[in-house]
Amino acid sequence: MFSPTTAQILQFTPPGLSFFEHGLVLDEMDDPRAMDLYLRAIAEGDCVADAYCNLGIIESKHGRTAKAFDCFTRSREHNPRHSEAHYNLGNLYFDVNDLRLAQVHYEVAAEVSPSFPNLYFNLALVLSIKNELAAAISALIKYQELAPGDERRKADELLENLNKALAALQNSKKESVNLRIQPLPQGTTMPTNL
Repeated sequence: MFSPTTAQILQFTPPGLSFFEHGLVLDEMDDPRAMDLYLRAIAEGDCVADAYCNLGIIESKHGRTAKAFDCFTRSREHNPRHSEAHYNLGNLYFDVNDLRLAQVHYEVAAEVSPSFPNLYFNLALVLSIKNELAAAISALIKYQELAPGDERRKADELLENLNKALAALQNSKKESVNLRIQPLPQGTTMPTNL
């Protein structure tokens, strides 16, 4: 008598919110539907670089490193100076122990968004691992200048340790130089044939 009908579930975006904005709201609640909304935003041309960047963060959280790299790279294709994409690429390169590329991406992010404190903290970590202590100290001081009060304290111990390490390194270099320029005892001659 009646023909069977199939129901279709429609997904509505709240009034006044774009697909990207709705995805952002859901993303902040760790709702997996955020990914679909970011993809819809990309298809609609809505905040494409930001949507790819946020997809990259989600992929990274789920341990899908290759997909995260792809998303951050696509974000940069749409906005080469996208500071959050550079910051997140820096984090991924740090995670895979490519400190050179991590440093480059943190430094580019700092050029684009010099007021983002966390990138200086992460840059300081990279530089300290690379034993570039003076630069690490400078980055950590910049972090402390920009970070809110409570967050500044997390850098105190690291800064103290870096300053001690730098002082020890400088002292050992002074001792090394002093050892090398010591005069030879009287009557000692330098060998001429080696």
